[in-house]
Amino acid sequence: MTNTTRQASLYRYQLPMDSGVIVRQQRLLQREGLIIELSDNERMVYAEVAPLPSFSDETVEQAQAQLLPLLELWQATGQWPQFEVLYPSVAFGLSMAQLELNNELPAQGQYLTAPLCSGDPDELLPVFEKMQAANLLQKVAKVKVGLYEPIRDGMLVNLFLESIPDLYLRLDANRSWQLAKALKFAQYIAPEYRSRIAFLEEPCQTPEQSVQFAQQTGINIGWDETVQQSVQQHSSQAEFNFEDLCFDGVNTIVIKPTLIGSIARCIELIEQAEKNGLQAVISSSLESTIGLTQLARFAAWKTPQQVPGLDTLQLFKAQLQLPWPESTLPVIPLLQQQKIWSSVEPSKDI
Repeated sequence: MTNTTRQASLYRYQLPMDSGVIVRQQRLLQREGLIIELSDNERMVYAEVAPLPSFSDETVEQAQAQLLPLLELWQATGQWPQFEVLYPSVAFGLSMAQLELNNELPAQGQYLTAPLCSGDPDELLPVFEKMQAANLLQKVAKVKVGLYEPIRDGMLVNLFLESIPDLYLRLDANRSWQLAKALKFAQYIAPEYRSRIAFLEEPCQTPEQSVQFAQQTGINIGWDETVQQSVQQHSSQAEFNFEDLCFDGVNTIVIKPTLIGSIARCIELIEQAEKNGLQAVISSSLESTIGLTQLARFAAWKTPQQVPGLDTLQLFKAQLQLPWPESTLPVIPLLQQQKIWSSVEPSKDI
Protein backbone atom coordinates (compact mmCIF):
# COMPACT_ATOMS: atom_id res chain seq x y z
CA MET A 1 0.00 0.00 0.00
CA THR A 2 1.36 3.42 -0.95
CA ASN A 3 2.47 5.62 1.93
CA THR A 4 0.77 9.01 1.61
CA THR A 5 3.11 10.77 4.07
CA ARG A 6 5.98 10.41 1.58
CA GLN A 7 5.81 12.47 -1.59
CA ALA A 8 8.33 12.88 -4.37
CA SER A 9 8.70 15.11 -7.42
CA LEU A 10 11.32 15.46 -10.10
CA TYR A 11 12.11 18.70 -11.95
CA ARG A 12 14.33 19.35 -14.91
CA TYR A 13 16.00 22.74 -14.93
CA GLN A 14 17.75 24.90 -17.49
CA LEU A 15 19.85 27.83 -16.33
CA PRO A 16 21.62 30.32 -18.61
CA MET A 17 25.41 30.38 -18.45
CA ASP A 18 27.93 33.06 -19.23
CA SER A 19 28.58 32.95 -22.97
CA GLY A 20 32.29 32.38 -22.44
CA VAL A 21 32.01 29.11 -20.48
CA ILE A 22 34.04 26.37 -22.17
CA VAL A 23 33.95 22.81 -20.81
CA ARG A 24 36.63 20.68 -22.50
CA GLN A 25 36.50 22.73 -25.68
CA GLN A 26 32.69 22.63 -25.70
CA ARG A 27 30.80 25.91 -25.22
CA LEU A 28 28.13 25.54 -22.53
CA LEU A 29 25.34 28.07 -23.09
CA GLN A 30 23.03 26.60 -20.46
CA ARG A 31 23.28 24.16 -17.57
CA GLU A 32 20.73 21.36 -17.46
CA GLY A 33 20.05 19.06 -14.56
CA LEU A 34 17.46 17.41 -12.35
CA ILE A 35 16.16 18.45 -8.94
CA ILE A 36 14.65 15.88 -6.58
CA GLU A 37 12.00 17.17 -4.16
CA LEU A 38 11.09 14.82 -1.32
CA SER A 39 8.79 15.27 1.66
CA ASP A 40 8.28 12.92 4.57
CA ASN A 41 6.43 13.73 7.79
CA GLU A 42 6.20 17.41 6.82
CA ARG A 43 9.96 17.67 6.17
CA MET A 44 10.74 18.78 2.59
CA VAL A 45 14.21 18.54 1.06
CA TYR A 46 15.88 19.05 -2.30
CA ALA A 47 18.81 17.33 -3.98
CA GLU A 48 20.46 17.74 -7.36
CA VAL A 49 21.40 15.27 -10.08
CA ALA A 50 23.31 17.10 -12.80
CA PRO A 51 25.75 15.10 -14.95
CA LEU A 52 28.48 17.41 -16.26
CA PRO A 53 28.85 17.37 -20.05
CA SER A 54 32.26 16.08 -21.21
CA PHE A 55 33.06 14.83 -17.70
CA SER A 56 30.20 12.53 -16.62
CA ASP A 57 29.76 9.24 -18.44
CA GLU A 58 25.97 9.51 -18.07
CA THR A 59 23.68 12.09 -19.67
CA VAL A 60 20.80 13.95 -18.04
CA GLU A 61 18.39 11.70 -19.95
CA GLN A 62 20.08 8.53 -18.66
CA ALA A 63 20.11 9.88 -15.10
CA GLN A 64 16.42 10.74 -15.37
CA ALA A 65 15.56 7.24 -16.61
CA GLN A 66 17.42 5.69 -13.69
CA LEU A 67 15.92 8.05 -11.13
CA LEU A 68 12.23 7.71 -11.87
CA PRO A 69 11.69 4.09 -10.70
CA LEU A 70 13.88 4.74 -7.65
CA LEU A 71 11.76 7.71 -6.61
CA GLU A 72 8.62 5.63 -7.07
CA LEU A 73 10.18 2.89 -4.93
CA TRP A 74 11.09 5.36 -2.17
CA GLN A 75 7.64 6.97 -2.21
CA ALA A 76 5.95 3.58 -1.91
CA THR A 77 8.30 1.84 0.55
CA GLY A 78 10.74 4.35 2.01
CA GLN A 79 13.62 2.17 0.81
CA TRP A 80 16.82 3.46 -0.76
CA PRO A 81 18.77 1.63 -3.48
CA GLN A 82 22.34 0.39 -3.35
CA PHE A 83 24.05 3.63 -4.31
CA GLU A 84 27.21 1.89 -5.59
CA VAL A 85 25.41 0.47 -8.65
CA LEU A 86 23.97 3.83 -9.77
CA TYR A 87 25.37 6.52 -12.02
CA PRO A 88 27.63 8.78 -9.92
CA SER A 89 25.38 11.83 -10.29
CA VAL A 90 22.31 9.81 -9.27
CA ALA A 91 24.12 8.24 -6.32
CA PHE A 92 25.21 11.69 -5.15
CA GLY A 93 21.73 13.20 -5.46
CA LEU A 94 19.84 10.38 -3.76
CA SER A 95 22.38 9.99 -0.94
CA MET A 96 22.26 13.74 -0.34
CA ALA A 97 18.46 13.58 -0.22
CA GLN A 98 18.68 10.77 2.33
CA LEU A 99 21.14 12.79 4.40
CA GLU A 100 18.82 15.79 4.34
CA LEU A 101 15.73 13.75 5.28
CA ASN A 102 17.63 12.24 8.21
CA ASN A 103 18.69 15.76 9.27
CA GLU A 104 22.34 14.65 9.22
CA LEU A 105 23.78 17.43 7.03
CA PRO A 106 24.75 20.38 9.25
CA ALA A 107 23.16 23.71 8.37
CA GLN A 108 26.39 25.71 8.52
CA GLY A 109 28.21 26.04 5.20
CA GLN A 110 31.67 27.12 4.04
CA TYR A 111 30.75 29.76 1.47
CA LEU A 112 34.20 31.30 1.12
CA THR A 113 35.89 30.32 -2.11
CA ALA A 114 39.43 30.68 -3.37
CA PRO A 115 39.37 33.83 -5.56
CA LEU A 116 40.57 33.52 -9.14
CA CYS A 117 43.73 35.56 -9.75
CA SER A 118 43.69 37.36 -13.06
CA GLY A 119 44.88 40.92 -12.51
CA ASP A 120 45.66 43.24 -9.60
CA PRO A 121 46.77 41.35 -6.44
CA ASP A 122 45.18 44.08 -4.27
CA GLU A 123 41.73 42.90 -5.44
CA LEU A 124 42.24 39.75 -3.36
CA LEU A 125 42.66 41.49 0.00
CA PRO A 126 38.93 41.66 1.01
CA VAL A 127 38.59 37.90 0.47
CA PHE A 128 41.72 37.19 2.49
CA GLU A 129 40.33 39.21 5.40
CA LYS A 130 37.25 36.96 5.39
CA MET A 131 39.44 33.86 5.32
CA GLN A 132 41.38 35.13 8.33
CA ALA A 133 38.14 35.83 10.20
CA ALA A 134 37.00 32.27 9.44
CA ASN A 135 40.21 30.86 11.01
CA LEU A 136 41.26 29.14 7.80
CA LEU A 137 44.82 27.89 7.74
CA GLN A 138 46.00 29.76 4.64
CA LYS A 139 45.28 32.69 2.38
CA VAL A 140 44.39 30.75 -0.74
CA ALA A 141 43.78 31.92 -4.30
CA LYS A 142 43.50 30.14 -7.62
CA VAL A 143 45.14 30.51 -11.02
CA LYS A 144 44.15 28.68 -14.19
CA VAL A 145 47.24 27.60 -16.13
CA GLY A 146 47.73 25.68 -19.34
CA LEU A 147 45.61 27.99 -21.52
CA TYR A 148 48.60 30.01 -22.72
CA GLU A 149 52.32 29.42 -23.13
CA PRO A 150 53.91 27.87 -20.03
CA ILE A 151 56.46 30.71 -19.82
CA ARG A 152 53.64 33.28 -19.49
CA ASP A 153 51.87 31.14 -16.87
CA GLY A 154 55.06 30.68 -14.88
CA MET A 155 55.84 34.40 -14.84
CA LEU A 156 52.27 35.26 -13.75
CA VAL A 157 52.32 32.75 -10.88
CA ASN A 158 55.75 33.99 -9.80
CA LEU A 159 54.45 37.59 -9.80
CA PHE A 160 51.54 36.78 -7.48
CA LEU A 161 53.71 34.80 -5.06
CA GLU A 162 56.28 37.60 -5.01
CA SER A 163 53.66 40.34 -4.51
CA ILE A 164 51.82 38.68 -1.59
CA PRO A 165 54.34 37.00 0.75
CA ASP A 166 51.81 34.87 2.68
CA LEU A 167 49.76 33.82 -0.36
CA TYR A 168 49.26 30.17 -1.27
CA LEU A 169 48.15 29.39 -4.80
CA ARG A 170 46.10 26.53 -6.14
CA LEU A 171 46.87 25.98 -9.80
CA ASP A 172 44.75 23.99 -12.23
CA ALA A 173 46.17 22.81 -15.55
CA ASN A 174 43.44 20.31 -16.56
CA ARG A 175 46.05 17.92 -17.98
CA SER A 176 47.11 20.53 -20.53
CA TRP A 177 50.85 19.89 -20.71
CA GLN A 178 53.32 17.32 -21.82
CA LEU A 179 56.07 16.89 -19.22
CA ALA A 180 58.53 19.10 -21.11
CA LYS A 181 56.11 22.05 -21.17
CA ALA A 182 55.23 21.57 -17.50
CA LEU A 183 58.93 21.70 -16.62
CA LYS A 184 59.29 24.85 -18.72
CA PHE A 185 56.50 26.41 -16.62
CA ALA A 186 58.33 25.51 -13.39
CA GLN A 187 61.56 27.11 -14.59
CA TYR A 188 59.94 30.55 -14.31
CA ILE A 189 58.91 30.11 -10.67
CA ALA A 190 61.62 30.98 -8.17
CA PRO A 191 62.61 27.91 -6.09
CA GLU A 192 61.90 29.82 -2.84
CA TYR A 193 58.27 30.36 -3.91
CA ARG A 194 57.46 26.80 -4.98
CA SER A 195 56.49 25.68 -1.48
CA ARG A 196 53.66 28.24 -1.57
CA ILE A 197 52.02 26.51 -4.49
CA ALA A 198 49.45 24.66 -2.40
CA PHE A 199 49.07 22.21 -5.26
CA LEU A 200 49.08 22.09 -9.05
CA GLU A 201 46.06 20.10 -10.15
CA GLU A 202 46.70 17.50 -12.88
CA PRO A 203 49.57 19.32 -14.64
CA CYS A 204 50.31 16.71 -17.31
CA GLN A 205 48.41 14.62 -19.80
CA THR A 206 49.09 11.40 -17.88
CA PRO A 207 49.29 10.75 -14.12
CA GLU A 208 52.75 9.25 -14.59
CA GLN A 209 54.08 12.47 -16.13
CA SER A 210 52.44 14.53 -13.38
CA VAL A 211 54.24 12.50 -10.70
CA GLN A 212 57.54 12.98 -12.55
CA PHE A 213 56.88 16.72 -12.67
CA ALA A 214 56.28 16.90 -8.92
CA GLN A 215 59.37 14.90 -8.08
CA GLN A 216 61.62 16.89 -10.43
CA THR A 217 60.40 20.37 -9.41
CA GLY A 218 59.39 20.08 -5.76
CA ILE A 219 55.95 21.51 -6.66
CA ASN A 220 53.15 19.53 -5.01
CA ILE A 221 50.40 18.23 -7.24
CA GLY A 222 46.76 17.29 -6.71
CA TRP A 223 44.55 14.66 -8.31
CA ASP A 224 41.15 15.51 -9.80
CA GLU A 225 40.32 13.49 -12.92
CA THR A 226 42.62 10.75 -11.63
CA VAL A 227 40.48 10.38 -8.49
CA GLN A 228 37.31 10.18 -10.55
CA GLN A 229 38.75 7.58 -12.92
CA SER A 230 40.23 5.48 -10.12
CA VAL A 231 36.93 5.39 -8.21
CA GLN A 232 34.85 4.58 -11.27
CA GLN A 233 37.07 1.64 -12.15
CA HIS A 234 35.94 -0.10 -8.96
CA SER A 235 32.33 -1.04 -8.30
CA SER A 236 32.65 -0.91 -4.52
CA GLN A 237 34.66 0.89 -1.86
CA ALA A 238 36.12 -2.44 -0.75
CA GLU A 239 37.77 -2.95 -4.16
CA PHE A 240 39.28 0.53 -4.28
CA ASN A 241 42.88 0.87 -3.06
CA PHE A 242 43.54 4.48 -2.07
CA GLU A 243 47.28 3.86 -1.98
CA ASP A 244 47.21 3.76 -5.79
CA LEU A 245 46.84 7.57 -5.59
CA CYS A 246 49.71 8.10 -3.16
CA PHE A 247 53.11 9.14 -4.51
CA ASP A 248 55.87 11.46 -3.35
CA GLY A 249 54.85 14.95 -4.46
CA VAL A 250 51.09 14.31 -4.30
CA ASN A 251 49.50 16.17 -1.38
CA THR A 252 45.85 16.76 -2.41
CA ILE A 253 42.81 15.03 -3.81
CA VAL A 254 39.97 17.09 -5.29
CA ILE A 255 36.57 15.50 -4.73
CA LYS A 256 33.72 16.39 -7.08
CA PRO A 257 30.78 14.43 -5.61
CA THR A 258 28.65 14.65 -8.78
CA LEU A 259 31.45 12.75 -10.56
CA ILE A 260 32.40 10.46 -7.64
CA GLY A 261 29.08 9.11 -6.37
CA SER A 262 27.43 8.72 -2.99
CA ILE A 263 28.15 10.85 0.05
CA ALA A 264 29.40 7.73 1.85
CA ARG A 265 31.97 7.19 -0.88
CA CYS A 266 33.09 10.82 -0.69
CA ILE A 267 33.47 10.58 3.09
CA GLU A 268 35.51 7.41 2.66
CA LEU A 269 37.85 9.26 0.29
CA ILE A 270 38.25 12.12 2.77
CA GLU A 271 39.08 9.70 5.59
CA GLN A 272 41.53 7.77 3.43
CA ALA A 273 43.23 11.02 2.42
CA GLU A 274 43.68 12.00 6.07
CA LYS A 275 45.13 8.59 6.91
CA ASN A 276 47.66 8.95 4.10
CA GLY A 277 48.66 12.53 4.89
CA LEU A 278 46.81 14.12 1.97
CA GLN A 279 44.36 17.01 2.09
CA ALA A 280 40.92 16.68 0.53
CA VAL A 281 39.18 19.60 -1.19
CA ILE A 282 35.47 19.51 -2.04
CA SER A 283 34.80 20.94 -5.48
CA SER A 284 31.78 21.63 -7.68
CA SER A 285 30.79 20.30 -11.10
CA LEU A 286 28.79 23.38 -12.16
CA GLU A 287 25.81 22.54 -9.97
CA SER A 288 22.98 25.03 -9.47
CA THR A 289 22.77 26.87 -6.16
CA ILE A 290 20.72 23.97 -4.75
CA GLY A 291 23.58 21.51 -5.14
CA LEU A 292 26.25 24.14 -4.56
CA THR A 293 24.77 25.13 -1.18
CA GLN A 294 24.73 21.49 -0.08
CA LEU A 295 28.36 21.10 -1.13
CA ALA A 296 29.23 24.17 0.96
CA ARG A 297 27.55 22.56 3.97
CA PHE A 298 29.25 19.22 3.29
CA ALA A 299 32.65 20.95 3.01
CA ALA A 300 32.16 22.81 6.31
CA TRP A 301 31.24 19.51 7.96
CA LYS A 302 33.92 17.19 6.61
CA THR A 303 36.80 19.46 5.49
CA PRO A 304 36.45 22.44 7.87
CA GLN A 305 40.03 23.73 7.47
CA GLN A 306 39.99 23.72 3.67
CA VAL A 307 38.60 26.36 1.34
CA PRO A 308 36.35 24.38 -1.03
CA GLY A 309 36.43 24.81 -4.79
CA LEU A 310 32.92 26.23 -5.13
CA ASP A 311 33.55 29.38 -7.13
CA THR A 312 31.50 28.28 -10.16
CA LEU A 313 28.42 30.45 -9.55
CA GLN A 314 30.22 33.29 -11.34
CA LEU A 315 29.75 31.29 -14.55
CA PHE A 316 25.93 31.38 -14.24
CA LYS A 317 23.46 34.14 -15.07
CA ALA A 318 20.90 33.01 -12.48
CA GLN A 319 20.47 31.08 -9.25
CA LEU A 320 17.93 28.31 -8.65
CA GLN A 321 15.55 28.40 -5.66
CA LEU A 322 18.23 28.83 -2.96
CA PRO A 323 20.29 32.06 -2.94
CA TRP A 324 24.04 31.91 -2.42
CA PRO A 325 25.26 34.38 0.23
CA GLU A 326 26.14 37.81 -1.19
CA SER A 327 25.30 36.84 -4.78
CA THR A 328 23.40 39.46 -6.74
CA LEU A 329 22.25 37.08 -9.48
CA PRO A 330 18.48 36.72 -9.91
CA VAL A 331 16.92 33.71 -8.18
CA ILE A 332 14.63 31.57 -10.35
CA PRO A 333 11.99 29.61 -8.39
CA LEU A 334 12.04 25.85 -8.88
CA LEU A 335 8.32 25.97 -9.73
CA GLN A 336 9.19 27.84 -12.93
CA GLN A 337 11.15 24.81 -14.12
CA GLN A 338 9.68 21.76 -15.82
CA LYS A 339 8.12 19.25 -13.42
CA ILE A 340 8.54 15.92 -15.18
CA TRP A 341 7.10 13.62 -12.54
CA SER A 342 5.27 13.77 -9.21
CA SER A 343 3.88 11.06 -6.96
CA VAL A 344 0.81 13.20 -6.25
CA GLU A 345 -0.07 13.93 -9.88
CA PRO A 346 -1.14 11.73 -12.77
CA SER A 347 1.76 10.43 -14.87
CA LYS A 348 2.75 12.56 -17.85
CA ASP A 349 4.49 11.67 -21.05
CA ILE A 350 8.21 12.25 -20.59
